[in-house]
Amino acid sequence: MGIPRSSSGKVSWFLIVSILMVFVGGLLAYWVQTDGGKIAVRDTRFMGTDGTMMSGLLYIPQGVTSKNPAPGILAIHGYINSRETQDVFAIEFARRGYVVLALDQTGHGFSDPPAFSNGFGGPDGLRYLRSLDIVDPNNIGIEGHSMGGYATVCAAAKYPDYYKSTVILGSAAGLRGTPEGTPELPHNLRLIYSQYDEFAKFMYGVDMAKDIVKTDKLKKWFGTTDPVQVDKMYGSIEAGNARQLLMPANIHTGDHFKNLPISQAIEWFQMTLKGGKAIPPTDQIWIRKQIGNLISLIGMILFFFAFGSWLLQTKYFSPIREMEPVCKPFRGGLWWIGALLLVIIPILTFFRFQHFYGVDLVANVTARFSQAMTSGVMVWAVLNAVISLILFLVWHYANNRKTGASALNYGITWQDGLAWGKIGRSFLLAVTTTIAAYLLLCFSGWLFNMDFRFFVFAVKQMSPLGFQIFLSYFIPFFFYCLVLGMVLNGQMRRCQRNGKPVGTGQSMIINMILMIIGYIGLLVYQYIPLLSGGTLAIPGEPLLTILGYQFIPLLAIVGLLTTYFYHKTGHIYAGAFLSAMVITWIIVAAQATHFKF
Repeated sequence: MGIPRSSSGKVSWFLIVSILMVFVGGLLAYWVQTDGGKIAVRDTRFMGTDGTMMSGLLYIPQGVTSKNPAPGILAIHGYINSRETQDVFAIEFARRGYVVLALDQTGHGFSDPPAFSNGFGGPDGLRYLRSLDIVDPNNIGIEGHSMGGYATVCAAAKYPDYYKSTVILGSAAGLRGTPEGTPELPHNLRLIYSQYDEFAKFMYGVDMAKDIVKTDKLKKWFGTTDPVQVDKMYGSIEAGNARQLLMPANIHTGDHFKNLPISQAIEWFQMTLKGGKAIPPTDQIWIRKQIGNLISLIGMILFFFAFGSWLLQTKYFSPIREMEPVCKPFRGGLWWIGALLLVIIPILTFFRFQHFYGVDLVANVTARFSQAMTSGVMVWAVLNAVISLILFLVWHYANNRKTGASALNYGITWQDGLAWGKIGRSFLLAVTTTIAAYLLLCFSGWLFNMDFRFFVFAVKQMSPLGFQIFLSYFIPFFFYCLVLGMVLNGQMRRCQRNGKPVGTGQSMIINMILMIIGYIGLLVYQYIPLLSGGTLAIPGEPLLTILGYQFIPLLAIVGLLTTYFYHKTGHIYAGAFLSAMVITWIIVAAQATHFKF
């Protein structure tokens, strides 16, 4: 049975507002990124070692030409990030007159896989930057964060005559096959290592970051037998062997999202490279681009709802717009028990299930499942879906079936059973909406040279290879979203006393909270002891803890989409298809690819 259509005018305005947010945010981000049109930002590709195609964003300040070359800086992101993650540094360096190459490491972004190969792409990036006739070959710096620090060390070791100074943030030498740090390698080093960095154990073998000053690794790097003193200058800039350790009160990801470490990086290059503009290091504008990116990101998320609603008003898709079935969910205390299980089980399995396959088991990657981190998330999602499905079936057969509940009440079937034609239209609705959103991202990227992101969460374009990888992971994530839709809108749906479900907005808020509150709690649990002077509560999981940041917006989107389209169609399929497409796209585009195709 169909339901009355919403005003087409309201849906049209909703769609227009979402698109306007994308372009207003993009315009702001573009204006900041180009410093009001004074910096040209170019998407660049170049050939690296063994025919590996490398990708980067090249920032060229106004007035820089082959006849008027400028100092250059190679900026390299960390693991499971991309060239855009370095925009906070690239913007500030370029404003000060430096030509900046923000590099995609191998296997990341648009650079060819596998990840970790060819010195993480660092040597190829340095060689390419130095080959540009607009760059002063005698004044080049290298900056890298986290695994970008490994790439920096590799570049510094392979081409010791190609650069003059180095900034490394939240990283170390001698990891994953990188050269050991010495008092001469890399040249003129400022190491910025935050006081609450989560990777101290992995990088330096100590539980707390403040203790890295006592390690033999850091002493060797700084050419001393005594504990390294914070802020003290070792060696000489003139001799090329300067060393300085700075330790801001920060966490690992804060290294590229706080003013202090950014100003410390700027200051070092102003001290060690000739040329550029004498803009004070504390004069920073990068946060305005982040705000622009955030506005665009929110606009794109709204676009999924607005465009999907618009499609449901068309003649082709209107048959799948139906009344919600009679509500037969958990009631009373059972609802709260169900809510607790829905929140707790994914958190209790968050670390363990992701280690079943993927994460640090890079050797397990195959052509079908080529991204270690994505494979870990996939296994976590599938196993949680299996647990949820078992609990759902136990509840249904032991209790709810006795009240007359059936698959019809959960939005699984129709009066006559499964309506394959309507399921097919639900799939096409999701495909059409996803393609439209992707084209919006592509157009915004072409116009403004940006993606949609905030902090560590990003919605990026996929490389050509990424579409192939997307198809490999889609079905497991669809299974997860299908079961999730059944649980959220079958077991956990809130109903009024007359049996009618609560409104769409209220349901969306409730389900979003159920999806993310556990991860917020997990992060609070992890970081309270760390920020109190200790370690993470579960100290062996810094990488997955940081991945947990991204789960919050990702699962919020899933909860909202699943609930909204259930209320619009009365069935779980449109929301499950669309949610699976969105999360597979976001995860695949953001992760590292470890298989060499």
